Amino acid sequence: MAFKPVFTNKPALDKAKIALEQKTEAELITLEEERIYREGVVSIKDLIAPAAFNVEKDHLELGTTYCRTMFIVSYPRYISVGWSSPVINLSVNMDITMFFYPVKSAIILKQLRNKTGALQAQITADSEKGAPRDPLRETALRDVEELRDSLTQGTEHFFQFAFYVTIYTQDKTRLDQLSEDIENMFGSKLITSRKVLYQAEQGFNSTLPLCNDELMIAFNMNSSPIAASFPFISAELTSDDGILYGINRHNNSLILFDRFSLQNANMVVFATSGAGKSYAIKLEILRSMMLGVEVIVIDPEMEYKHLSDAVGGTYINISLSSESKINPFDLPRPRERDTPVSDIIRGAVITVKGLLRIMLGGFTTQEDSIIDRALIETYAKKDITPEADLSAVKPPIMQDLQEILEGMTGADELVLKLQKYTEGTFAGLFNSPTNVDTKNQLVVFSVRDLEDELRPMAIYAIVNYIWNTVRSERKKRLLIIDEAWWLMMHEDSARFIHALVKRCRKYFLGVTTITQDVNDFLGSKYGQAIVTNSALQLLLRQSPAAIDNIQKTFLLTDSEKYLLLESGPGEGIFFAGLKHAAIKVVASYTEDQIVTTNPEQLLQIEQSKKEFEQMNKIPS
Repeated sequence: MAFKPVFTNKPALDKAKIALEQKTEAELITLEEERIYREGVVSIKDLIAPAAFNVEKDHLELGTTYCRTMFIVSYPRYISVGWSSPVINLSVNMDITMFFYPVKSAIILKQLRNKTGALQAQITADSEKGAPRDPLRETALRDVEELRDSLTQGTEHFFQFAFYVTIYTQDKTRLDQLSEDIENMFGSKLITSRKVLYQAEQGFNSTLPLCNDELMIAFNMNSSPIAASFPFISAELTSDDGILYGINRHNNSLILFDRFSLQNANMVVFATSGAGKSYAIKLEILRSMMLGVEVIVIDPEMEYKHLSDAVGGTYINISLSSESKINPFDLPRPRERDTPVSDIIRGAVITVKGLLRIMLGGFTTQEDSIIDRALIETYAKKDITPEADLSAVKPPIMQDLQEILEGMTGADELVLKLQKYTEGTFAGLFNSPTNVDTKNQLVVFSVRDLEDELRPMAIYAIVNYIWNTVRSERKKRLLIIDEAWWLMMHEDSARFIHALVKRCRKYFLGVTTITQDVNDFLGSKYGQAIVTNSALQLLLRQSPAAIDNIQKTFLLTDSEKYLLLESGPGEGIFFAGLKHAAIKVVASYTEDQIVTTNPEQLLQIEQSKKEFEQMNKIPS
C-alpha cells in the first residue's frame, strides 16, 4: 500500500489555533461573568432556604427552628378509621408524609400460600400431640385465608406503606416533649413509633413535598387498613337530639347539637358587624322554641322585634318614657326547701350595691359602708327581714333608699347623686315597681331607646330581674345578651354576669353572650372566665385587629385563623365541648323571612304586608 504525502500550511494552522484559543478564553470569561451574575440573583431557593442547617443525631436545626422526624414501625391487627387524627389535630407545626408502594398480587399470594401451609402444619402437629389449641395461630390462619381470598378476587390490593411525621418547634425541650406525646398517642392505639437516629437529614427530606423516600421504612399492608389512614377527617357534631346549627363545611354533614347535654349550656358568639351573628342566634331561638325551650333576649338595637312579632312573643321596651318598668330591688320568689330568706336578702343587697356603684360612679370605703347599712334598712322598711314571708311583701324602690340615706349621717353627697334617678332626668327608669309580664315563651327586652350612659345600668337591672325569675322556677331557658361588651365596661356588671354564667347550670339556664368588640370583651378578666365557662362557642368572621387575640384564646391553627378572616356571612368555626368544625349557618326560606336582619329585605317584607292588607281591606 502506497502513502501519499500531505502538505499543510503551518502559518495558517497557527493562526487558527490562536483564534480558537482566544474564542475559548472569551467564552470562559463570558461563562464566569454569567456565573457571577447568577450568584447575585435571588431565586426561590434562596427565599425558602434556612439561614443555617445543623444536623444532629436525632434532630435538625433549621435556623432557630428545631425539627425531628418520627416513623411508624408496626401496627396492631386492627386499626380504626381516623387512627391518626389525635396527632393530626395537634396545634403544632408538622409535616406528614405517606408513601405507598404497590406489590404484585402473585408475589404476595405465593408468600401467603407458604404461610398458610406452615400455620396449618403447626396447628395439626399441636392437635396430634394433644396440646391445647392456640388462638393466636388460628386467628392468624383465618386472617391469611381471608386476605388470600380478597387478593384473588381483586377486592383487596397489597402495598408497602410508610408513614412519617416531622414536627417543628422553637425550643429543644418542647421538641422532646412533643415527641414523647406523639409516641404516647400512637402507643395508646398499640402502634409502635420511633424517632430517627443518625438519619435526621434523610427523615427531613422524606417529609418535604419532593416525593423522595430516603428512609425506606415501610410496613406490609393491604388496602383496607391503608384506607383507615386517610388523614383528612373532621369532627362530627351530629347527635340524635338537639337543633340544627348549620352545615359542616368539611364534609357537608349536619351540625345537630343539644346545648343542654353538655356540662353547661352557655355559649359565646364573637364576630364583626355584618358577619351574621344575630342571624345565627335568631335561628337558634326559633328552632329551640320548637322544642319547648323558653327564651329571653336583651336586644340593644331592636333586631329581634320582627322575630318576636312573628312568633307571638312579648316585646318590652325599656326607656325613660316607657310604661314598662323594672325595679332593681326585686327579690326572687322563694321555692320550697330553697335558700334561706337571710341569704336571699344578703344577695339582693350585694346586687343592688353593684348597680348603685355603676350609677353613682363608685364609692369610697365610707360610702360603701353607708350604702350597705342603708340597703338593709331599706328592705327592713318594707318588712323584708330574715323572718319575713317573701311571697307576701312588696319590695322597696329607689325613692325608699333615698329617704333612708337622708336620715343617715355622712350620706349627703350620696343623696345628691341619687336624686338624678329619683327626681331628676333619669327618674323614670329605676324608681317604680316592676310591671312587666314575662309569662311567654319568647320575651325580648329592648334597650335601643336608652342613652348610652344608661344602657349598662339598664342591662344590669334586666339581667338581675331575669335571674330572679329563673331561680323561682326551674325549666329549660336561654338568655341571650346581645352586645355583651356593654357589661364588660364596668367591674361590677362584668362580675355579675360572670357569677350568673357560673351558677346558671343549676337552674337549667343557658346564657349566650354576643359581642363584636372582641378585644374589649377578652381584655376583661371576667370576659376570659365567661369564655372558659361556656361549653359552646361560635366564631364567625373576625377583624384583623382582633384575630390574634382570638387565635390565642381559642388555640386556633393558622389555617383556622385565615378561615375566620376570609369567611363570608354565616361562616366560621363552631365549638362544642372538645370538638369543633367549620360551619355554615343555613336557613329555610320561611326561617330567613322571620330572622333576617337585612334592612332592604325587611323593607320589602313590610311593603308586602302593607300591600296584602290593602288587598284584603273591606270597603266601608
